[in-house]
Amino acid sequence: MSTPASIPMQGSNASRILTIATHTFTQLVRMKVFYFMGIFAVIAIASNFFDLPQHEGPESVGASVLRSIKSWSLGAMTLFSVVLSIVATALLLPKDVEDRTLYTILAKPVPRIDYLAGKLLGVLLLVFVSLALMDLLMVAVLQIRTTMVVAQQAEMAKAMGWPQDAIDSLRADTLASGPNAALQGAVLAVFLRAVIMASLALLISTFSSSTLFTTIVSFLVYFIGHFQADARDIYLHSGQAGEGLFARLASLLLSLVLPDFQLFNVIDAVIEGQALPLLTMGKLALVSLYYALFFTIASWFVFSDKEF
Repeated sequence: MSTPASIPMQGSNASRILTIATHTFTQLVRMKVFYFMGIFAVIAIASNFFDLPQHEGPESVGASVLRSIKSWSLGAMTLFSVVLSIVATALLLPKDVEDRTLYTILAKPVPRIDYLAGKLLGVLLLVFVSLALMDLLMVAVLQIRTTMVVAQQAEMAKAMGWPQDAIDSLRADTLASGPNAALQGAVLAVFLRAVIMASLALLISTFSSSTLFTTIVSFLVYFIGHFQADARDIYLHSGQAGEGLFARLASLLLSLVLPDFQLFNVIDAVIEGQALPLLTMGKLALVSLYYALFFTIASWFVFSDKEF
C-alpha cells in the first residue's frame, strides 16, 4: 500500500497540502497518463505538413497552415486537460478508499480540507506540467512553420513585384500569427477551464459512490456549461414583465453554481490571430478562482460528514 507517510501531523496547512499534492502527482504519473503526450506530438507534427489549397497571392500562402497548427494543438490541449482533470479526480477518492490510504492519512490526523486541497492541487499540477510540455512542442512546430511561411511569402511577393514596404507589412502580419503572447494566454485559458472541471469533479466525487457516475455527471455539466448562457438569455427575454425580477435572480443563482464555459471562447479568436486583452485574462482567472474555491469548500462540507 502506497501512502504519503511523510505527511506532518503538525505544521502549516501548506506543508501538508503540498505533501499530499506531490504524492497525488506521483500516483497519477504511475497511471501512465503521459502516453497521451505521444498522440499529441503526432497531431502537432502532422499538422505541420498539411498544406491546404491556397488562393493566389503571397498574403494567403501558409496562413491556413498556421491556423490549423494552433487549432489542432489547442483543441488537443483542451480535450486532454478536460478528460484528465475529470477522470483523474474521479479516480482518486475511490482508489484511496480501496487502498485504505485515506484511512491512514485521516488518522494522522490530517484535516479533511487539507486532504481535498492536496488531491486537487496534485491533479492540477499534472495538468499544468502536461500542458506546459504540449505548449513547448506547439510553439516549436509553429515557429518552424512560421519561418518557412515568411520566406515563402517574401519570395513570391518579390517575384510579383511587390514594394519592400508591402513585403515588410506582410511579414509583420504573418509573424503576428505565429507564437505570441496571445497564444500563451489561450493555453492559460485551457488550464483555467481544467481548474474548474477538476474542482467540480472533486465535489461530485465526495457524494458519489461510483467513479463512472462522477465522470458522466462532470461531463454533462461541462457540456451544459457551454449552452447555459444562451438558455439563460432566452429565458430572460421570453419571460413576462412581472417575472423579470424572479427570472434575473434565478439566472444569477444559476450562474453562481454552474460555470459558463462560453467565456473561454476567446481561444477561437486567438486561433484566428486576434489579440487577447489582459483584462479578459484577468476576468477568466477570477472566474476560475471563484469556482475552484466554491466547489472545494462545498466538497469539504460534504466530505466532513462522511465516516471513514
